[in-house]
Amino acid sequence: MNRTVLITGAASGIGRAFADIFAKEGYDLVIAGRNLEKMNRMKEDYEARYHNTVTSVQKDLSKDGAAEELYDEIREKGIEIDVLINNAGVGDYGRFIDIPWQKERDLAGLNMISVMRLMHLYGSDMERRGGGRILNVSSIAAWEPGPYMPMYYASKAFIFSLSQAAAKEMEGTGVVITCLCPGPTATNFEKEAQMKADNRMFTWFRPMSAEEVAQEGYDALMKGKVICIPKFRYKAFRFVSRFGSEKIKRDLTCIVNTGRKHGS
Repeated sequence: MNRTVLITGAASGIGRAFADIFAKEGYDLVIAGRNLEKMNRMKEDYEARYHNTVTSVQKDLSKDGAAEELYDEIREKGIEIDVLINNAGVGDYGRFIDIPWQKERDLAGLNMISVMRLMHLYGSDMERRGGGRILNVSSIAAWEPGPYMPMYYASKAFIFSLSQAAAKEMEGTGVVITCLCPGPTATNFEKEAQMKADNRMFTWFRPMSAEEVAQEGYDALMKGKVICIPKFRYKAFRFVSRFGSEKIKRDLTCIVNTGRKHGS
């Protein structure tokens, strides 16, 4: 019987790249996201090329109870998940108090609550079976405060911390938890986050491809690594950032996100 992977946010970007990798590796796939048309095209493509079973589930994981609904729907189909890729996420842009509350609430629901809930549900299942793998997509943003992208940075810090704690607690159970922390990646992230033209994130930091990020994440997950930071330059950034004052971090991130040192 084939192993099965559940990938959230699978229709594009890093999620799509993960789906490509797991399909080639012979996994059956459950792909979840909002764009059912894209996912159904992926299903047809993978099943024709790799002869695996692909199940597409339309779900907006930013909404209350959506993670439980996804879990229940998959269980009702009799599908057992061996690998969970918590990839779905969204960005924000603007001052915290200026961003509409519902947008911030939806970001928290997608970037944090759904990740936490799916990890809780499937982590419990995997521990009972004696093994499984979970990868949570965080970011290098997890290490810094994020003026003008406040909830995005905070949500990635949440995932970075939770993943490490849960990984330690799961030692000896057969369940592996990996936290993937990429830098800027060539997806539609900046467009969906409605970043301004003066944002320096994708000009100062050379973006990686989604395929590069997913491959490094996949390799780290299979090796049982707790933290995966793709590319040496971001490993170096992580090391250097430990020595900067919090004020310097705030100022530099403000410059990256807005092109200026001071807020409006």
